[in-house]
Amino acid sequence: MGSSPLIMTLSVAAGSALGGVLRYWCSGLIAERIGETFPWGTLFVNVLGSLLIGLLATVTAPDARIIMAPAVRVFFLVGVFGGFTTFSSFSLQTLNLLQDGEWLFATGNIIGSVVLCMIGVWIGHTLGVAYNR
Repeated sequence: MGSSPLIMTLSVAAGSALGGVLRYWCSGLIAERIGETFPWGTLFVNVLGSLLIGLLATVTAPDARIIMAPAVRVFFLVGVFGGFTTFSSFSLQTLNLLQDGEWLFATGNIIGSVVLCMIGVWIGHTLGVAYNR
């Protein structure tokens, strides 16, 4: 694949569609298993997406071991993981929790999402660094 603006745009579009479907399936499965009182599905996909984007970004960086065409890299990093992670859903669900007076759940969702996603991206990056050695 080349890296023309059209190819890059189509790569992002295709990746976003795939990521969105994966998010819907994965968060729905978790909500079905655990319940919907707390947005566990959204938290899970954000942490997993953060781990995976950290790993892939590191192992496909310009000086890394895996060479990936720009359109393929943007397909995954911007498209799939952008469509998979759900910060806008996180924001809306947190607002709904606050509006429902669920301050403890809202605070837990904010802290859990930020801390666990940062840990996820750090673990992914660390795995990528180890792989690149």
